[in-house]
Amino acid sequence: MIDGNGHGRPQRYGFLLIEGYALMSAASAVEPLRAANLLSERRLYDLSFVSDQGGWMRSSVSGAFETEAVSEAGTDFDILFVVAGGNPLSYHDNRILGWLRRLARSGVPLGGISGGAAVLAAAGVMSSRRFTIHWQHIDAMREIYPEALIERRLFIIDRDRFTCAGGMAPLDMAHALIASDHGVDLARAVSDWFIHTGIRRAEAPQQLDTARMYDLHHPALVAMVDLMTSHIADPLKLEDLAHLSGVGARQLARLTRDHLGQSVMQFYRSLRLQKAAEILQQSNLPLVEVALATGFSDRSHFSRVFQTHFGVGPANQRKQRRLGEN
Repeated sequence: MIDGNGHGRPQRYGFLLIEGYALMSAASAVEPLRAANLLSERRLYDLSFVSDQGGWMRSSVSGAFETEAVSEAGTDFDILFVVAGGNPLSYHDNRILGWLRRLARSGVPLGGISGGAAVLAAAGVMSSRRFTIHWQHIDAMREIYPEALIERRLFIIDRDRFTCAGGMAPLDMAHALIASDHGVDLARAVSDWFIHTGIRRAEAPQQLDTARMYDLHHPALVAMVDLMTSHIADPLKLEDLAHLSGVGARQLARLTRDHLGQSVMQFYRSLRLQKAAEILQQSNLPLVEVALATGFSDRSHFSRVFQTHFGVGPANQRKQRRLGEN
């Protein structure tokens, strides 16, 4: 849809607040979107707050949001985030879980903030999706869902699932979302607005930041790698990477060749294959699902490029892993 000024319609981001949610996690997700509207002088995001019964939904420290009831919220969301704190693994409201399943069947992208991924997992909508959750719940989640693709990261965007660890992590995920939607310049302006200049990559707790990992000094290359790592399952085109990184496609190609020794798409494919190898090591997910989770359209193409890159096919690599476990 295009509005009267020739711009696309605002995206509707919904936030399902589960009683006892952390106020900091909710605010860290909401405020960057509000700031994007303010700094762009356009209504890029419409924010809707939803709860089981509607009305004021209190957080862990009594701060509250006015919400509408699930029964009145509809399904017209561009993304619906579940925000949960406390002990989300004990949450079993069948009416809410059923509503989340209906949203998933309708094709609505879903997200989890802090403990929200536990609620999504209970609804059965995280199958074959990589996701993260607050570190406090990771071990228990792995016990309950041994086949789940849980990773200890700040945030993970896997196709139509958006999860982050809570606390300040929603700020980092919002940076990735705004950059993907409207370019790195606006995302950086929002981060500066909140004096959050040290934007962390999704892997920040476990790995060096982008600039140090690849010894990058050009901001467009840092932006490019950040975009790539947050779009593993749904790869961006060269033109999109360049536009969102704030440079032209030719310049990005030249910078990548000069500093990384590969073409843009060769480097991107390498990142995706490394993620595929990690999933093969950590799960028994069918190969076709591993292919889809890393942006390959079918198993046969995935197997060919994996074999070329690593010198061993994905099925054989998994077989070797199993032999090593016995």
